[in-house]
Amino acid sequence: MLPILIYVLIGLAAIALVFVVIVALQPAAFRIARSATMSVPAADAFAQVNDFHNWDAWSPWAKIDPAMKQTYAGAPAGAGAIYTWVGNNQVGEGRMTTMQSRPNELIQIQLEFLRPFKATHTAEFTFQPEGNQTTVTWSMSGNRNFLFKAFGLFMNMDRMLGGEFEKGLASMKAVVEAAKKAV
Repeated sequence: MLPILIYVLIGLAAIALVFVVIVALQPAAFRIARSATMSVPAADAFAQVNDFHNWDAWSPWAKIDPAMKQTYAGAPAGAGAIYTWVGNNQVGEGRMTTMQSRPNELIQIQLEFLRPFKATHTAEFTFQPEGNQTTVTWSMSGNRNFLFKAFGLFMNMDRMLGGEFEKGLASMKAVVEAAKKAV
Protein backbone atom coordinates (compact mmCIF):
# COMPACT_ATOMS: atom_id res chain seq x y z
CA MET A 1 0.00 0.00 0.00
CA LEU A 2 2.83 2.41 0.84
CA PRO A 3 4.51 2.18 -2.62
CA ILE A 4 1.21 3.12 -4.34
CA LEU A 5 0.85 6.18 -2.10
CA ILE A 6 4.43 7.21 -2.91
CA TYR A 7 3.74 6.94 -6.65
CA VAL A 8 0.55 8.99 -6.27
CA LEU A 9 2.40 11.67 -4.31
CA ILE A 10 5.24 11.76 -6.86
CA GLY A 11 2.67 12.04 -9.66
CA LEU A 12 0.87 14.90 -7.92
CA ALA A 13 4.17 16.69 -7.27
CA ALA A 14 5.12 16.31 -10.94
CA ILE A 15 1.76 17.73 -12.06
CA ALA A 16 2.16 20.66 -9.65
CA LEU A 17 5.70 21.30 -10.90
CA VAL A 18 4.58 21.26 -14.54
CA PHE A 19 1.76 23.68 -13.68
CA VAL A 20 4.18 26.05 -11.90
CA VAL A 21 6.56 25.97 -14.87
CA ILE A 22 3.75 26.64 -17.36
CA VAL A 23 2.49 29.59 -15.29
CA ALA A 24 5.99 30.99 -14.83
CA LEU A 25 6.58 30.89 -18.60
CA GLN A 26 3.50 33.01 -19.33
CA PRO A 27 4.32 36.60 -20.35
CA ALA A 28 4.10 39.09 -17.50
CA ALA A 29 3.22 42.08 -19.68
CA PHE A 30 -0.28 42.41 -21.06
CA ARG A 31 -2.23 44.87 -23.17
CA ILE A 32 -5.96 44.88 -23.86
CA ALA A 33 -7.32 47.30 -26.45
CA ARG A 34 -10.58 47.99 -28.26
CA SER A 35 -11.56 50.71 -30.73
CA ALA A 36 -14.77 52.30 -31.97
CA THR A 37 -15.39 54.87 -34.68
CA MET A 38 -17.71 57.72 -33.74
CA SER A 39 -19.35 60.26 -36.04
CA VAL A 40 -18.10 63.27 -34.07
CA PRO A 41 -14.99 65.45 -33.99
CA ALA A 42 -12.15 64.24 -31.75
CA ALA A 43 -12.86 67.12 -29.32
CA ASP A 44 -16.33 65.71 -28.52
CA ALA A 45 -15.05 62.22 -27.70
CA PHE A 46 -12.03 63.63 -25.86
CA ALA A 47 -14.29 65.71 -23.59
CA GLN A 48 -16.16 62.57 -22.46
CA VAL A 49 -12.96 60.92 -21.25
CA ASN A 50 -10.97 63.93 -20.06
CA ASP A 51 -13.49 64.77 -17.31
CA PHE A 52 -14.19 61.90 -14.91
CA HIS A 53 -17.56 63.51 -14.08
CA ASN A 54 -18.73 62.41 -17.57
CA TRP A 55 -17.87 58.75 -17.12
CA ASP A 56 -21.19 57.78 -15.49
CA ALA A 57 -22.88 58.33 -18.85
CA TRP A 58 -20.86 55.64 -20.62
CA SER A 59 -18.66 53.60 -18.24
CA PRO A 60 -19.72 49.93 -18.15
CA TRP A 61 -18.75 49.72 -14.46
CA ALA A 62 -21.14 52.53 -13.52
CA LYS A 63 -23.94 50.39 -14.95
CA ILE A 64 -22.77 47.26 -13.08
CA ASP A 65 -23.00 49.05 -9.72
CA PRO A 66 -25.25 52.15 -9.83
CA ALA A 67 -24.86 52.49 -6.03
CA MET A 68 -21.06 52.78 -6.29
CA LYS A 69 -19.59 55.58 -4.14
CA GLN A 70 -17.49 58.00 -6.19
CA THR A 71 -15.29 60.93 -5.23
CA TYR A 72 -13.41 63.47 -7.32
CA ALA A 73 -10.27 65.37 -6.35
CA GLY A 74 -7.39 67.27 -7.89
CA ALA A 75 -7.91 69.14 -11.14
CA PRO A 76 -11.51 69.32 -12.40
CA ALA A 77 -10.43 67.62 -15.66
CA GLY A 78 -7.26 66.65 -17.50
CA ALA A 79 -3.86 66.03 -15.93
CA GLY A 80 -4.08 65.84 -12.16
CA ALA A 81 -7.76 64.86 -12.05
CA ILE A 82 -8.44 62.05 -9.56
CA TYR A 83 -11.42 59.70 -9.38
CA THR A 84 -11.91 57.13 -6.63
CA TRP A 85 -14.61 54.52 -6.33
CA VAL A 86 -15.87 51.97 -3.83
CA GLY A 87 -18.38 49.51 -5.18
CA ASN A 88 -19.75 46.01 -4.97
CA ASN A 89 -17.65 42.87 -5.52
CA GLN A 90 -17.88 43.23 -9.29
CA VAL A 91 -16.41 46.75 -9.47
CA GLY A 92 -14.28 46.68 -6.32
CA GLU A 93 -12.39 49.71 -5.10
CA GLY A 94 -9.73 51.85 -6.70
CA ARG A 95 -8.39 55.14 -7.90
CA MET A 96 -7.70 56.69 -11.30
CA THR A 97 -5.35 59.62 -11.81
CA THR A 98 -5.01 61.38 -15.15
CA MET A 99 -1.28 61.52 -15.76
CA GLN A 100 -1.28 62.99 -19.25
CA SER A 101 -3.89 64.83 -21.28
CA ARG A 102 -3.09 66.04 -24.80
CA PRO A 103 -6.25 67.65 -26.22
CA ASN A 104 -7.97 65.54 -28.87
CA GLU A 105 -5.03 63.08 -29.02
CA LEU A 106 -4.29 61.14 -25.83
CA ILE A 107 -5.37 60.64 -22.23
CA GLN A 108 -3.17 58.46 -20.02
CA ILE A 109 -4.49 57.30 -16.65
CA GLN A 110 -2.79 55.54 -13.77
CA LEU A 111 -5.28 52.90 -12.64
CA GLU A 112 -4.85 51.59 -9.09
CA PHE A 113 -7.00 48.67 -7.99
CA LEU A 114 -7.30 48.23 -4.23
CA ARG A 115 -10.02 45.59 -3.99
CA PRO A 116 -10.71 42.74 -4.83
CA PHE A 117 -6.98 42.65 -5.67
CA LYS A 118 -4.13 45.14 -5.60
CA ALA A 119 -2.63 46.12 -8.93
CA THR A 120 -1.49 49.20 -10.80
CA HIS A 121 -1.96 49.47 -14.55
CA THR A 122 -2.03 52.15 -17.23
CA ALA A 123 -5.19 52.99 -19.17
CA GLU A 124 -4.97 55.02 -22.35
CA PHE A 125 -7.47 56.59 -24.66
CA THR A 126 -6.32 57.75 -28.08
CA PHE A 127 -8.37 59.83 -30.53
CA GLN A 128 -7.67 59.50 -34.24
CA PRO A 129 -9.63 61.88 -36.51
CA GLU A 130 -10.72 60.39 -39.84
CA GLY A 131 -12.67 62.95 -41.85
CA ASN A 132 -15.94 63.65 -39.99
CA GLN A 133 -15.33 60.75 -37.63
CA THR A 134 -12.98 59.86 -34.79
CA THR A 135 -11.63 56.44 -33.88
CA VAL A 136 -11.32 56.12 -30.11
CA THR A 137 -9.04 53.38 -28.79
CA TRP A 138 -9.29 52.36 -25.14
CA SER A 139 -6.42 50.25 -23.84
CA MET A 140 -5.05 48.95 -20.57
CA SER A 141 -1.55 47.62 -20.06
CA GLY A 142 0.56 46.43 -17.18
CA ASN A 143 2.28 43.43 -15.67
CA ARG A 144 0.72 40.29 -14.23
CA ASN A 145 2.04 38.60 -11.10
CA PHE A 146 2.20 34.81 -10.74
CA LEU A 147 -1.39 34.56 -9.46
CA PHE A 148 -2.79 36.51 -12.41
CA LYS A 149 -0.72 34.50 -14.87
CA ALA A 150 -2.29 31.34 -13.39
CA PHE A 151 -5.76 32.93 -13.53
CA GLY A 152 -5.11 33.77 -17.18
CA LEU A 153 -4.71 30.09 -18.02
CA PHE A 154 -8.37 29.51 -17.14
CA MET A 155 -10.02 32.88 -17.85
CA ASN A 156 -9.48 34.93 -21.00
CA MET A 157 -8.84 38.42 -19.56
CA ASP A 158 -8.68 39.97 -23.02
CA ARG A 159 -12.16 38.71 -23.81
CA MET A 160 -13.57 39.62 -20.38
CA LEU A 161 -12.15 43.14 -20.07
CA GLY A 162 -12.20 43.73 -23.81
CA GLY A 163 -15.93 43.04 -23.77
CA GLU A 164 -16.40 45.72 -21.11
CA PHE A 165 -14.29 48.16 -23.16
CA GLU A 166 -16.52 47.42 -26.17
CA LYS A 167 -19.66 48.15 -24.11
CA GLY A 168 -18.13 51.38 -22.80
CA LEU A 169 -17.09 52.56 -26.24
CA ALA A 170 -20.54 51.75 -27.66
CA SER A 171 -22.15 53.76 -24.83
CA MET A 172 -19.72 56.64 -25.37
CA LYS A 173 -20.52 56.60 -29.09
CA ALA A 174 -24.26 56.78 -28.34
CA VAL A 175 -23.72 59.67 -25.87
CA VAL A 176 -21.52 61.82 -28.12
CA GLU A 177 -23.50 61.18 -31.30
CA ALA A 178 -26.80 61.98 -29.54
CA ALA A 179 -25.29 65.21 -28.15
CA LYS A 180 -24.11 66.18 -31.64
CA LYS A 181 -27.60 65.62 -33.10
CA ALA A 182 -29.19 67.68 -30.30
CA VAL A 183 -27.10 70.73 -31.23
